[in-house]
Amino acid sequence: MRKSFPFYQQLDAMDCGATCLRMVARYYGRFYSLEYLRELTHIGKQGVDLLGISDAAEQIGLQSLAVKTTFDRLKTDIPLPAIAYWSQEHFVVIYRVNKTHVWIADPAAGKFKLTREEFLSNWLSHSEDGEGMGVLLLLETTPEFFERDEEKINKSGWGYVLSYFKRYRGLIGQLFLGLFLGSVIQIILPFFFKSVVDVGIGNVDTTFLGLIISALVILFITQTAIELFRSYILLHVGVRVNISLISDFLVKLTKLPIRFFDTRLTGDLLQRIADHERIQRFLTSTTLVSIFSFVNFIAFSIVLMFWSSKVFTIFWAATFVHLAWVVILQQKRRDLDYKRFDQSVENQGNLMELINGMQDIKLHNAEKQKRWAWERIQARLFRTGMQSLRIEQLQRSGANLINDSKNILIIFVIAQAVLAGQMTIGMLVAIIYMVGQLNAPLNQLVEFISSLQEARISLERMNEIHTKDDEEHIEDKITLLPEFGDLIVENVSFRYDGPNSPTVLKNISLRVPKGKTTAIVGTSGSGKSTLIKLLLNYYKPTEGAVRLGDVNLNNIHNRLWRDRCGVVVQDGYIFNDSIARNIALGDEIIDKVKLLKAVKVANIQNFVESLPLGYNTKIGHEGLGLSQGQKQRILIARAVYKNPDYLFLDESTNTLDSYNEMIIMENLEEYFYGRTVVIVAHRLNTVMQADNIIVIEGGEIVEQGTHEELTYVRGAYYQLVRNQLELGA
Repeated sequence: MRKSFPFYQQLDAMDCGATCLRMVARYYGRFYSLEYLRELTHIGKQGVDLLGISDAAEQIGLQSLAVKTTFDRLKTDIPLPAIAYWSQEHFVVIYRVNKTHVWIADPAAGKFKLTREEFLSNWLSHSEDGEGMGVLLLLETTPEFFERDEEKINKSGWGYVLSYFKRYRGLIGQLFLGLFLGSVIQIILPFFFKSVVDVGIGNVDTTFLGLIISALVILFITQTAIELFRSYILLHVGVRVNISLISDFLVKLTKLPIRFFDTRLTGDLLQRIADHERIQRFLTSTTLVSIFSFVNFIAFSIVLMFWSSKVFTIFWAATFVHLAWVVILQQKRRDLDYKRFDQSVENQGNLMELINGMQDIKLHNAEKQKRWAWERIQARLFRTGMQSLRIEQLQRSGANLINDSKNILIIFVIAQAVLAGQMTIGMLVAIIYMVGQLNAPLNQLVEFISSLQEARISLERMNEIHTKDDEEHIEDKITLLPEFGDLIVENVSFRYDGPNSPTVLKNISLRVPKGKTTAIVGTSGSGKSTLIKLLLNYYKPTEGAVRLGDVNLNNIHNRLWRDRCGVVVQDGYIFNDSIARNIALGDEIIDKVKLLKAVKVANIQNFVESLPLGYNTKIGHEGLGLSQGQKQRILIARAVYKNPDYLFLDESTNTLDSYNEMIIMENLEEYFYGRTVVIVAHRLNTVMQADNIIVIEGGEIVEQGTHEELTYVRGAYYQLVRNQLELGA
């Protein structure tokens, strides 16, 4: 018997490689968390590469080999499962192959059976000697793989979520009481219907009939009241738990290091907020309704078996046939959904290109070609949609046929029993009612299983955030900033990702004297901005140390250190708020004196005060559209407003025109007095007055000194100046 291949869904857009490795490890009998494998694969800003997956595999005891191969060799010679490089941007696991089909586990979508043509269109990357070639990572176990202890992790994590419900134990107890009473009413109803027909109508007993009808009215009113009460409690508990969950999530998010956000897309983080809502709905709605339905299902099944074992057998036999029919066709629907998902992504990308590239399309008269490309995608989407619709209709029609046939057969059997005197007409009515009530719980059971799968994925995504280490442990930090001192960088090397990633800074040593201006210059990509981030303690050095005076920066509470720093970075963010709130970011009450000083230094006062709403003008993505230069001046004003002891300016004037740049630099030079300033700039005219200029090339310091000293020696700095200012030899 063929071993079933396990499946895990990736939690983030960049997790495909780690998730594929997780599936392979599970196939061979070892369980590892995604977070653990993510660390081993060294996921970076661009995701993970084949080398990172290979390194991680070797560390857990799997022997790996990257190969380029053909489909024929894949079919006959390649040991499976293997990880395939997919569509030049993704990884999937191939776990079965024959002459016409390939079975893959795609961590982004699920397990699928693809035709040879569909597989090759995504897998092949190039050709050699006329044969199509694709990339695979082969993985085989070693003795070390089985000797290693499995990672000790909490595989459930439900306790964390359930703890939020403890404070509402009283309300939840009332909720279960309401569910119990509702179930009792549901179970009583068939007996009432039987009594109405057999006793009230059969004996023409109007008094008894009146009593039963009155009791039914009371039961229905009670049931409605219970339902309203239950809905109120669900809403009350659900909303409050959801707010608490998301609030704690945001608190946790703000405590995570900057490196965490480098490897996460915005959509991934927003998905986790949706995950909290999904978990809350699952626990407060889906689960409770399913429990209610399950209790009714068991009770009705027992009554049905007691009244007629034949009807009970027919019902369950038809139910199994119905479920088998749905499951058989569900896999075919999933395969088509996978194909349609790929086509929808292609369609969305094509439409975005069509809209965003309209100017170039018109300039080159490419309207027809772009429209035809879109129409070809629509034709493929239409064909896939029709196939999916046919299977969906077949699934629904077959299910309805099975269900209707079951109902007709049950009615026929109990009608015969009534004619034979084995049942009363009241029992017939009651059984028909119960069979109708039994159909709904079956559908809810299928939905519950699907919701449970989604909830488990959501829970894993939530736990992955909540179990991460905070940026710092406050109890281990200095909470009193040392005396205003020099910033010292000692033998610092740094790389962003794992050991296979390039070294951005190489054995850097420098001193930023207190009260002086230090400039850092160099070509693009030389490591200037990275050095600024190390000084701000955004990242920890791979080797070496950064100190403030005699104290390692890692030992200082980040909030305390950053409170003393003013920063202008290249990708500074403008919030959807007023100009004043954007400048006074972090202050609940705006200091107007500091605000006016900041806008004067940033040379933006005249522009702001010319607006109808002045400093209350809303900017950001929903407000006033600002030019890049205006945004940069607001960012400069934000840094000045803090009145910092340490000021870091990373390309702070690169989008300004020369006139505004000249005025702002004059204002800043006056503002710099008595402060420790670090300037990163490409425009060398902004750093010529610095007390010390450090030249970085390829992650190494090649020169440092004043402008006059460096131009005199005619080294790297001189070449930079010459290129910009065209100095004579």
